Amino acid sequence: MTQARPRKIAFGLLPWPERQAIAEALRTETIGGLVLLAAAVVALVWANSPWSAAYESLRNFHFGIPALGLDLSVGHWTADGLLAVFFLVAGIELKRELVTGELRTPATAALPVVAAVCGMAVPAGLYVLVAKSGGGSLDGWAVPMATDIAFALAVLAVISTHLPAALRAFLLTLAVVDDLGAILIIAVFFTSDLDFWALGGAFAGLVLFYVLQRLRVRGWWWYVPLGIAIWALMYNSGVHATVAGVAMGLILRTTRDSGEERSPGARVSHLVHPFSAGVAVPLFALFAAGVSVSGAALGHVFADPEPLGVVIGLVAGKILGVFLGTYLAARFTRATLNPELAWADIFGLAALAGIGFTVALLVGELAFTDPTEIEHVKAAVLVGSLVAAAFAAVLLRRRNRRYKELYEEENRDEDQDGIPDVYQTGAHSSSSR
Repeated sequence: MTQARPRKIAFGLLPWPERQAIAEALRTETIGGLVLLAAAVVALVWANSPWSAAYESLRNFHFGIPALGLDLSVGHWTADGLLAVFFLVAGIELKRELVTGELRTPATAALPVVAAVCGMAVPAGLYVLVAKSGGGSLDGWAVPMATDIAFALAVLAVISTHLPAALRAFLLTLAVVDDLGAILIIAVFFTSDLDFWALGGAFAGLVLFYVLQRLRVRGWWWYVPLGIAIWALMYNSGVHATVAGVAMGLILRTTRDSGEERSPGARVSHLVHPFSAGVAVPLFALFAAGVSVSGAALGHVFADPEPLGVVIGLVAGKILGVFLGTYLAARFTRATLNPELAWADIFGLAALAGIGFTVALLVGELAFTDPTEIEHVKAAVLVGSLVAAAFAAVLLRRRNRRYKELYEEENRDEDQDGIPDVYQTGAHSSSSR
């Protein structure tokens, strides 16, 4: 009697080692950025295909949770719900930087903080200038302010084989401050009529979340239901629901107690980051980036003042803001540039900061109410981010080539002298570059 073969389960769960490998890959910026890029490409192709009506129908399909008083479209669920997970991870990263990272001391924080603030202010100013001179609406002033850290770090990771590690650290710190600025802008300027009872409930939930952390209470069954309740109350209060995510991220403890292998913030970030990078942000991109890219639509990007202001803000505004902010801070304060970096590196990084995808698309949806205007602004975000990414890739590839030449020259010199190779990438002084 022959033994029956075990049946294969279609679309079943992957084996544990494979799931672990995929999760670990999604924790890297390169893979997360590529998944995000793939989702955006699918959205663009789908929205401009003969099946575009199906795309719109799915994006506008409504379903809700009556117990939480929610009835949202699929597009709004991804923007208000799934992005809260992205902002939770951003909040944890911000807390870590404030407690143990680059932002913990004024001396190390000064340059990236000034660069981030100027990198938000100058694009907003350029948008206002372009929109006002063209007789357009000023409502979109905040759209070109945000840098998409996943895309930016993915581009940097693909290019960087010999660039100094300090460049990535600078970009990370800049992006953390940039995220904080975007969150504050969303909370202050894009809040609808407030429901103070719901807002008070959300605040009470955050206080309870804080108390549980202080008492060292562990167990997901405490925090997951509480987090969902805080998010729902925040949404119903009129404040954008993603603020709940970053608030909980900032409350989570990022320092280890004696005997702890990881802090609560590190554990949550480790568990949630793959879902954020592999599901939450790509699904948001799938339903936010589906805009028309016909000749007429692209014509509006460069003809209408609002989308043109977004493109100029992302491309020119970020370069001027980040680079000049860094230079002026180093020139007129006690802050100094990391000796591993040259000013040409900062210029390339400033161009990279013009990639403003995820948060820029979200702010575009919040800033405008007319569907046609929203589509044009989204197209402008895509065009501006693409131009910024291409320009940054050219600049940083040249810098990478230069560092590679220095690396090879030093290796040849050390081989000839018989000295062991102790070269560290980027260890040259900036004057040698």
